[in-house]
Amino acid sequence: MASDNKYGKTLIACYLGFITQAIAANFAPLLFLTFHKSMGIPLGKVALVSTAFYFTQLIVDIICAKFVDRIGYRFCAVASEIASAAGLICLAFLPSVLPDPFIGIIISVIIYAIGSGLIEVLASPIVEACPFDHKEAVMSLLHSFYCWGSVGVILLSTVFLAVFGIGNWRWLACIWAIIPLYNIYNFASCPIEPLVEDGKGMTIRTLFKTPMFFLGIVLMVCAGAAEMSMAQWASAFVESALGLSKTIGDLVGPCLFAVTMGISRVIYGKFGNRIELTKYMLGSGALCLACYILAALSLNPIICLIGCTFCGFSVGIMWPGTISILSKRLPTGGTAMFALLAMAGDLGGAFGPWLVGFTSQIKNDDLKAGMLIACIFPIVLIVTIIGIKVKSKDH
Repeated sequence: MASDNKYGKTLIACYLGFITQAIAANFAPLLFLTFHKSMGIPLGKVALVSTAFYFTQLIVDIICAKFVDRIGYRFCAVASEIASAAGLICLAFLPSVLPDPFIGIIISVIIYAIGSGLIEVLASPIVEACPFDHKEAVMSLLHSFYCWGSVGVILLSTVFLAVFGIGNWRWLACIWAIIPLYNIYNFASCPIEPLVEDGKGMTIRTLFKTPMFFLGIVLMVCAGAAEMSMAQWASAFVESALGLSKTIGDLVGPCLFAVTMGISRVIYGKFGNRIELTKYMLGSGALCLACYILAALSLNPIICLIGCTFCGFSVGIMWPGTISILSKRLPTGGTAMFALLAMAGDLGGAFGPWLVGFTSQIKNDDLKAGMLIACIFPIVLIVTIIGIKVKSKDH
C-alpha cells in the first residue's frame, strides 16, 4: 500500500498522458468540416490530417525503440507533454498566420503527434516499472483513460461549440492544451523507476530472435486492426441503424464504441486479480468475432448497432492485455519491446480500416463485405493467444 501511495502521482501523470493522447487523436477530426468550409481546404486535403497524425506516431514509435533508454524516461515524458501542448496551441494560431492554412494545420498536427507518439510508448513501461500488485489490472485501468478521454473530448467539445459557436474552436484548442501543460509538472516531479537495469534490456536484434516476441507482434497487429476496423466505421452503422444524421452518427457511434471499450478495461482493472488474462483475452476474441459476424451478416440494423457497440467491449483488453502478456514473459524486453509493440498496434490500426474500405469498394461499396473480411483479425488473435499459452507451458 505504501508503494501504491508513493507512485500515485506517477499513475496520475500517465492517466493524464493518455487523456492528452485522446485529445490529440480526436479533437482535429471534429473540425474537419470547419476546416473545409471556413478555410476553403478541399476534403481530400483535410483527410491527410489523420494520415499525418498516425504516420508521425509510427515514426516516433520506431525512433523510441532505439533512443529513449539513452535519453531517459523523464526527459522524454516531459517532452511529450510540451509537444502536445505546443501543437494544440499552434493549431489555434498557425492556420491564421501562415499564407496556406492547410500547412499551418499539418505543422500543428505533426507537433502534437510527436507528443502523442511519445506518451503511447512511455506510459506503459513507466507504470510497468512501478512496484504495483496485479500489474495486468493496473495496465488495463491505465489504458481505459484513453477511452474516457476520447468520450470526454467528443462530448465536451460538442457542447462547447454548440454553446459558444463553431467560430470559437481556436479557444477550445487552447483550453485542451491546459491538460498537457499541467502534466508537465507531474512528469517532472513524480517518481519514475527504470524498467530494467542499465544495459540489461533486450536489444532489438535479440527481440526479433525470440519466438514469443513474434507472437506478441502478431497479437498487437490484430489488436490494432480489430479495434480500428470497427471504430472507423462505427458512425456508419449508427446512421444505418437509427436513421440519424451524419453529424449525430459521427458522435454517437465513436462514443458508444469508446464507452464499452473503457468499461471492458475498467472491469479487468477492478477484478483482474481474479481473472486469468489469457482466458479473458480468448473470451474477448470470441466476442469480437461474434460482433463482426453480427455486423456483417445481420439484416436487422439494430443488431448491426449492437454488434458495433459490443465490439468496443471485446477489443478493450486486447492492446493492454498484449502488453501485459509480453511484459510478464519477456521481463527484460525493455523500452524497445514497448515501442515495437506500439508500432505493431499502429500498423494494425492503419491496415485494418484500409482492408475494410478496399474490400467494400471492390464489392460495390458493400460495407458488410468489408466487415466480413475483418473477421480474420479476431480469428488470428484467438489462434495467437492459444499459441502463446502453448509456448508458455513448453517454456
